[in-house]
Amino acid sequence: MVTGRWVETLDAAVPSGGGKEPKTMPVPVPRQRAIPAVESGQAQAPQAVGGPLKEEAHRDATPAHGTGATLTLLLIEDDPAGSPIVPDLLDSAGKPIRVRTARNLTEAERLLTDDVHCILLDLALPAPGGDDTDDELAVLRHVLRLAPRHAVLALTASGDAERGAEAVRVGAQDYLFRDELDGRLLSRAIRYAVERKRSETAERRLAEGRLRAQENRRLERGLLPTPLLDGSSLRFAARYRPGRSRALLGGDFYDAVRTPDGTVHAMIGDVCGHGPDEAALGVELRIAWRALTLAGLCGDELLNTLQQVLEHERADEEIFATLCTVDIAPDGRRAGLCLAGHPAPLIASPGRAPRLLPYDNNGPALGLLPGARWPRMQVELGAEWSLMLYTDGLIEGKVGVGGERLGQDGMVEMIRRQLAEGLRGEELLRAAVHEVRELNGGELTDDVAVVLLDRAA
Repeated sequence: MVTGRWVETLDAAVPSGGGKEPKTMPVPVPRQRAIPAVESGQAQAPQAVGGPLKEEAHRDATPAHGTGATLTLLLIEDDPAGSPIVPDLLDSAGKPIRVRTARNLTEAERLLTDDVHCILLDLALPAPGGDDTDDELAVLRHVLRLAPRHAVLALTASGDAERGAEAVRVGAQDYLFRDELDGRLLSRAIRYAVERKRSETAERRLAEGRLRAQENRRLERGLLPTPLLDGSSLRFAARYRPGRSRALLGGDFYDAVRTPDGTVHAMIGDVCGHGPDEAALGVELRIAWRALTLAGLCGDELLNTLQQVLEHERADEEIFATLCTVDIAPDGRRAGLCLAGHPAPLIASPGRAPRLLPYDNNGPALGLLPGARWPRMQVELGAEWSLMLYTDGLIEGKVGVGGERLGQDGMVEMIRRQLAEGLRGEELLRAAVHEVRELNGGELTDDVAVVLLDRAA
């Protein structure tokens, strides 16, 4: 007979007077409740959790002993009255451990609510219907499937250490000998099993988070463009830095291709916003631009089609994208320029200070005005030049401690000085992005993309 502890069973036999048969009184099954994350003690994966991921994190959280909570043990044994459980099971704070008993797996499933922290399972229970009766641990495997989030202690006969060790290999947190139990040992085993299960769950979610981050990096790296410039004498360099923490891809996008007639087409764009949806839309626009360009579209016709793509793919009507496209003639001396709400490119030539290309005919950003037009401007490049396309992340960083921005004038001066120092290509872009970050006093909050095309005489 178990006394001096908190016990919950499905049926409690209460003797009545006069030698009458005992009356069976059902004990209410505790109502299921959700354990808050702060109570569960669940370790958080190394990434922001929100939306479906937040629900997944809650669903996988291990029931844990939170501050002020009472540890609950579910004992699954066919003879609860003859249980070796002794009185005075205490948690680490000296509070009584609540014990709930079930005589079979059907009762156990009804009692297995979210406030149960640990299961003590008698391995001598008969295998559940439908399971392999030759498997000595069939009942344990069934419980582990039934309660993947709970700590499990296996209870076996003294001297059957091999079976207990196998139970741990299968998934139990520990095993105990039936005839060697006392209150102190069992209390400690329960606390240990709960903490070990919590640690295992945290480690698993951490490993899953790392794997997910690696997969995301591989995916994002694969989405970055590989310019198609075979046969061109132009040199290409690019620098990309997303504003999102731990991301490889942001809402900025760029590309460059050479069509069969020898024309080199380059573009750079910026989807408003900085989240993964904006990054995905940027990739869609870049891929659409490449396909349309290789199909022979350019100028206003190309941008109008891209606007249709954006309007169809964007999640919100408020989302827009700026874009700059250039098509450089096969001789490399002139180019067509289209601007859709985007900053004008910078051009630098020997013996002449860097300057911005004309932007008087700058059209609206894509997605703002239905039926908009984007004039194509003809610009002279000369025999030798460097053409830099960039997004506004490069010019909107702060300068010093005040609220002043670097701006286009500050960028032009910075590039002039770096060119005078002999910086070219990748080295120039690396130095430019680094200096912008230094001037900002730390990491930039906006995405930054810079593309550099060079032609030697």
